[in-house]
Amino acid sequence: QVQLVESGGGLVQPGGSLRLSCAASRSIFSINTMAWFRQAPGKEREFVAAIRWSDGSTLYLDSVKGRFTISRGNVKNTVYLQMNSLKREDTAKYYCAATTAGSLYLSSVATYGYWGQGTQVTVSS
Repeated sequence: QVQLVESGGGLVQPGGSLRLSCAASRSIFSINTMAWFRQAPGKEREFVAAIRWSDGSTLYLDSVKGRFTISRGNVKNTVYLQMNSLKREDTAKYYCAATTAGSLYLSSVATYGYWGQGTQVTVSS
């Protein structure tokens, strides 16, 4: 079993930055892709970004391109989401996800079998 633990959420003003972290408990060799999703109250869970462990290739939600960056950490099994130029509409609970299987559908919730408990990000003045 892979356990994921997120951290780094909080309250930030519009235009500010936050860095989310996610640590996976299982050996990196079994993880194929890690991703970030978010869910605002009353809305469906939404894909934000993903990174393939084998080659570091990434995929982003259009509305976060140029503002958010997903990256692998130097510490094994760690993934980060650097969020800059935050907007009120980025407010949501952010979830880390992982899959040990290859998939073409990196933006689909159904692709990921492992999820963290989520960390709240609130963008407000």
